[in-house]
Amino acid sequence: MSVLEKANETLAEFKKIVNTGLAQSFEAGCGYKVGVDLGTSSIVLVVLDGENRVLFGAFEYADVIRDGLVVNYQQSVEIVSRLKKQAEDALGFTLKKASGAIPPGTIGNNKRIVGNVIESSGMELDKIVDEPTAAACLLQLEHGAVIDVGGGTTGISIFENGEVILSADEATGGTHMTLVIAGFHKIPIPEAEVRKRNPQLDAECFSICRPVVQRMAEITRKILEKQPSEPLFVVGGASILSEFEQEFSKYLNQAVYKPDYPQFVTPIGIAMSSEIIDEVS
Repeated sequence: MSVLEKANETLAEFKKIVNTGLAQSFEAGCGYKVGVDLGTSSIVLVVLDGENRVLFGAFEYADVIRDGLVVNYQQSVEIVSRLKKQAEDALGFTLKKASGAIPPGTIGNNKRIVGNVIESSGMELDKIVDEPTAAACLLQLEHGAVIDVGGGTTGISIFENGEVILSADEATGGTHMTLVIAGFHKIPIPEAEVRKRNPQLDAECFSICRPVVQRMAEITRKILEKQPSEPLFVVGGASILSEFEQEFSKYLNQAVYKPDYPQFVTPIGIAMSSEIIDEVS
């Protein structure tokens, strides 16, 4: 089984239970891990057991992050607190620690703020990882590149022997796609966001957003020009449109792979990168 097939199995298990309020059976002896992903369009909480099997997943759409930076601290805390309670009600124990993530190259106070959001929701901070590294954790990527296309940014990290050797992040992401859709249809941005998420409008939205996707691919090309790498994996909620990876492949003239449910790759990877919590209460 390839690493992509194995990742897709985990993603399928997560998709099956996310936002259902249900949890997979938990063996206390395995311990557990928690990941919190503060995304531009949604906040996701993931609980895995110590062997990285999915236990619980939930998310809420939110507008609390812009260009990778927390802009609404209080709402972020409220949402994470609600997701934490949902997980605890389903699992029957208290979540004590969680990890978070930031775009590569993030500077200033944002790293600390992400940790503060987790702690203000009632959990200790385990660690903060960069988003492409979290995605690579699920993909078990030793060599190659992860292109993490979020709501506000496109982040690229290149790996050798499991270590990041080059990373970059630029402010072009799903928000820009939404703006293009809104402009094309002359509709409000929230309505454009709903259209973008509608699977029945996938082909139409991709056609409208193609120039933005090509801009993301150009960001990637410039990094690969400095450090050629393969395989390439594209992840993140903004890459969910069905022709996304094909356009990247065509533009870059090399194969680009996209996992199933790419919006959940980074959140699951954040949880995978966390320390196992053995004590359950």
